[in-house]
Amino acid sequence: MWTLLLLLLPVAAASGWWLARREDEKDEKQTGRGGFEFSSHYFKGLNYLLNEQPDKAIEVFIRMVEVDSETVETHLALGSLFRRRGEVDRAIRIHQNLIARPTLSLQQRSQALLDLGQDYLSAGLLDRAESLFQELIEKNEHVASALRLLVDIYQQEKDWQQAIATAKKLQSSSGEDMRGMVAHYYCELAEQALDSADDKQARHYLDLALDADERCVRASLVRADMARRAGDCEAALRALERVERQDGDFLPEIIEPLRDCYSRLGREAGMVDYLRRLFNEHQNISLMLALADTLRAQYGDAQAEDFITAQLRNRPSVRGLDHLIEIKLSHADTEVRDNLLILKDLTSQLMRSKPLYSCTQCGFTGKALHWQCPSCKRWNTIKPLQGVEGD
Repeated sequence: MWTLLLLLLPVAAASGWWLARREDEKDEKQTGRGGFEFSSHYFKGLNYLLNEQPDKAIEVFIRMVEVDSETVETHLALGSLFRRRGEVDRAIRIHQNLIARPTLSLQQRSQALLDLGQDYLSAGLLDRAESLFQELIEKNEHVASALRLLVDIYQQEKDWQQAIATAKKLQSSSGEDMRGMVAHYYCELAEQALDSADDKQARHYLDLALDADERCVRASLVRADMARRAGDCEAALRALERVERQDGDFLPEIIEPLRDCYSRLGREAGMVDYLRRLFNEHQNISLMLALADTLRAQYGDAQAEDFITAQLRNRPSVRGLDHLIEIKLSHADTEVRDNLLILKDLTSQLMRSKPLYSCTQCGFTGKALHWQCPSCKRWNTIKPLQGVEGD
């Protein structure tokens, strides 16, 4: 409550000053002398504020400040303030009041329409917001902002075709790079097609995703999964190997499907070579553990233990230590096993509390990969954690 009162006091002061100035100008015209008196409405508004009745105070101050060329910016600022505070109904009322005034210039009306559209968007009135943004685009006013907000609407409605068309218009009109987002929209359509068992249409959308953005990891992972389900492990491997060129941060995501493909093809030794090269180039903890598991399966516990121990000397890691303990447990005698189980419990508890993914924009963390951040709604900003946290 007190925060709102503090925010409204400058509005009250500005309203009083503006009204006094108008009265002063009027007096000067009529009597030729200076000086003024505050309006009774001003004191009425202040009284509402002091008695913690901000709703009534707002109505008084809005009525006091007539909408003309000198006060439009004040109304716009006040409306935006209420929207940011989550008081969308008040913001809508202010902006609707502005638009109804015939004295607004084209520029002022366009700004009021844009603000009112954002009010509707915040209130979840998507149809009304869409209509206002389309009107602005038709009038060639605030085109980039309107297109950007329309993209947001179509995302919320999961109307991916409209989102793609609008994002492409935004890129053409503003030069803003929308390729990554467009690729994700095509991936969304591909996954809808897969849900309907339409693999042909899904492949078409994945091709369009890669045409839009050749770095789209998601398209490669979905393509690999489709190929694995169809039993085409060679095609799956080609799609998985493309991920390294697209974004090395996502290499942990290809480990399990890689293991499945190499196993089905009977080429486990080939996986050792491939993982060794990836690990040497990227030094990723997940790749290290995958390589250790592959060495263990191919050559036994001793080679895996030696490899992990050597890596832990260079790069201490909770996950690496946990893996080493797990291997040693498989052949430890009773006394040693009891001590190892205590350590294993500790490392498991430490890892249980660690997130696996983090958003590079807002810092959101979680255990599952989201292509669109649940917090900031950005696309392709969540990645597997690396370094200390990823360990």
